[in-house]
Amino acid sequence: MRFANMLLVAFLVMLAMAAPAFAAESAGPGAGIGMGLAIIGIGIGIGLIGYAALSGIARQPEQAGAIQGAMFILAGLVEGAGIIALVLCLSLLFL
Repeated sequence: MRFANMLLVAFLVMLAMAAPAFAAESAGPGAGIGMGLAIIGIGIGIGLIGYAALSGIARQPEQAGAIQGAMFILAGLVEGAGIIALVLCLSLLFL
């Protein structure tokens, strides 16, 4: 999970730095790169959550319900952060 947190922080810093740079007239490339990175980040994050959940269930099958509940909450948080990033990129592109 530590890698996913570092990846998310790096992604958000990159978005914050790219927003003012492309805000003038050439927002297209910046928004496209931002949307692509958001999709990659979502995929990596949900993949890591699924891997950790499945390995935890394999080690302790009696805790499957608790692990699945935590997995769904974390996947929703990752998905929400990715959707927010995509909305920011689309607003950069069209506003």
